[in-house]
Amino acid sequence: MFSCYLRRNNGFLPFRKVPILNILRFTRDNNNTKNISTFERKCGLQQQGKLINSYLSGPRDIPLIKLTLGQLLQQAADRFGDRTAAVFIHQDIRKTFHQVLVDADKAAAGLRSLGLKRGDRIGIWGPNSYEWLLTQWAAARIGLILVNINPAYQAEELRYVLEKVGVKALVVAKHFRNTNLMDILSQLVPQLDPNRNTNQHEDTQKPLVSCYLIPTLERVIVMSDEPQNNGVLRWQDLMELASTALIAEIHNLQRDIQVDDAANIQFTSGTTGSPKGATLSHNNIVNNSYNVGLRVGYHQKEHKICVPVPLYHCFGCGLAVLAAASFGAACVFPSPVFSAREAVKAIHHERCTSLYGTPTMFVDILNLPDLKQYDLKSLSTGIMAGAPCPEEIAKGTIKDLNMKDFAILYGMTECSPATFMTLPNDSFDLRCSTIGYPGEHVEVKIVDPQTNEVVPINTPGEICTRGYNTMLGYWNQPDKTSEIISEDGWIRSGDLGVLNEDGYGKIVGRIKDMIIRGGENVYPREIEEILHAHPSVQEAQVVGVPDERLGEEICAWIRCKPQTHLDSLELKKFCSEKMAYFKVPKYWMFKDKFPLTVTGKVKKFVMRDISVKELGL
Repeated sequence: MFSCYLRRNNGFLPFRKVPILNILRFTRDNNNTKNISTFERKCGLQQQGKLINSYLSGPRDIPLIKLTLGQLLQQAADRFGDRTAAVFIHQDIRKTFHQVLVDADKAAAGLRSLGLKRGDRIGIWGPNSYEWLLTQWAAARIGLILVNINPAYQAEELRYVLEKVGVKALVVAKHFRNTNLMDILSQLVPQLDPNRNTNQHEDTQKPLVSCYLIPTLERVIVMSDEPQNNGVLRWQDLMELASTALIAEIHNLQRDIQVDDAANIQFTSGTTGSPKGATLSHNNIVNNSYNVGLRVGYHQKEHKICVPVPLYHCFGCGLAVLAAASFGAACVFPSPVFSAREAVKAIHHERCTSLYGTPTMFVDILNLPDLKQYDLKSLSTGIMAGAPCPEEIAKGTIKDLNMKDFAILYGMTECSPATFMTLPNDSFDLRCSTIGYPGEHVEVKIVDPQTNEVVPINTPGEICTRGYNTMLGYWNQPDKTSEIISEDGWIRSGDLGVLNEDGYGKIVGRIKDMIIRGGENVYPREIEEILHAHPSVQEAQVVGVPDERLGEEICAWIRCKPQTHLDSLELKKFCSEKMAYFKVPKYWMFKDKFPLTVTGKVKKFVMRDISVKELGL
């Protein structure tokens, strides 16, 4: 057993003791009941027979790994040194695990020379790049806490997150899409205005930037080879600060950094509310990515993972980068930001075996008009996550992308992120219709949101989980932490779901998204699934809008497939034949695109506001 006692001064909670629980074997007995075991012994705490109530503990045969991120990179370099670790196609960069370690330690030594020490927060703000990857590893190698910042943030959003967690150094890209990020940062730190004259030759041991809006910020490093002034260091300048002595110091530091130390802060801008800094430990993210990699099958052969998802999100920096380091897989980054065409080109040219993406990303890839011109036969697996997966998209993923072994994953940033995931031998129907089976060392229960009592199987309720993967807490927000994590370690997801008799979960919707129409509970997810079955519907989302008589009415947003046309009458007739009358949307919005976060999640609260405005409600 190990205990994880979390710092109260940042609002973190004490967790109960969690058993340290060796590779999964999936079999079925004569009654077709799934058993999960190791090669040595049966797992002791496994589902026996069929469930009656919605509680289940996931597999516990695989022991948790006691490695920090820095030790994980060292282990990868030792085990897989000459294998390709990272390919950034848009930068024409290809690096082995050994090269990544050498470069990361140079960057770490540079940061150390600037006075950064264990526990300091370093922000990373920009799209996918090799410098982003090195910042992640360099921060880990000296015990810094990496703060992932959405590159779509504007000045006030950026100020909020930098000030909230007390960022001491910021690594920033020059551009994100068509936005100059340095111009945005200059709004907060006037010293960075290129037209302002300052001493370019200050001692690097003194703070180079100062700002009353972000009093902790001392250093800004820009990912650019162009000459900088006014207190900004170039990435090249940082690397050149490394010395032999400092690199030796980085190696010695690995003994001091602990697995329960905070490693990463990821802001849950989510789709509602103000961002909160979900603080994740080395233990959280190393183990979660390792267990996910096992379920995908990365231990069985050498893989190349196509990673069009953003590094700033846990999908990219965790489930891709860390899982790849655990198993010696290569991460192939097709472009700075998601591009369906660049993703399939990367698969074609690099012979990628695995593809990551949100359902929206897969929709865009599947709808490329010339998709069949690319050779995607190398693909066999991958992960779809970040939002519920419509069944029709899952079918297209297998048929058109050759991803016959792809996995569905469900979780949340606060859980590192995975809590449910399909198993390697799961049927097509299970992968299309469920979010999978609870993860290793993760307990799951479905509770009545009002009473907090566990509900019977196949009864909708809030999904709650408990395990090693639960975050340390929201940085400096003890009140928000206690709202989501109970004293005995259960974390509330805010998602409505059901658990079936075999322990597989299914998402019904968000508690906040549930529509109450005339006293009837309506789950948008159910309507969206039916709409996705229409041959002309590319994407559908459902929201509730105010109604004087019924309280709420149903509004559907529709994106049609190319070269097709739909109207509300046809879709109403289609729905009327497949659902109860009170679930049929009253309002229909036909759109070319939906409002999304940078990770591809639909912003339903924005859709709701637009619907109310355009419908005059």
